[in-house]
Amino acid sequence: MKKSELIERVSQKIDILTKKQIETIIDMIFDCMTETLSRGEKIEIRGFANFKVKQRPERTARNPKTGEKIKVPAQRAIHFKMSKALREALNK
Repeated sequence: MKKSELIERVSQKIDILTKKQIETIIDMIFDCMTETLSRGEKIEIRGFANFKVKQRPERTARNPKTGEKIKVPAQRAIHFKMSKALREALNK
């Protein structure tokens, strides 16, 4: 689902807001989530999922084309863990 499709679906369910207002709200939600995760904080949306930042250590990898060993620097990544309710809805 693209962001435009999300806006369209929400606008079908909420008649009192324009698509532009809904887009602004969705942008604000994504901005808040981005800011929270960039500070290393956890996001918990009950009934949907948890998002948290995990630190991946530096590691040595191999270029599959040349076989050359390269160092992959340490980096932060988002870990997504779905809720029990979402898992059950997906596996009906």
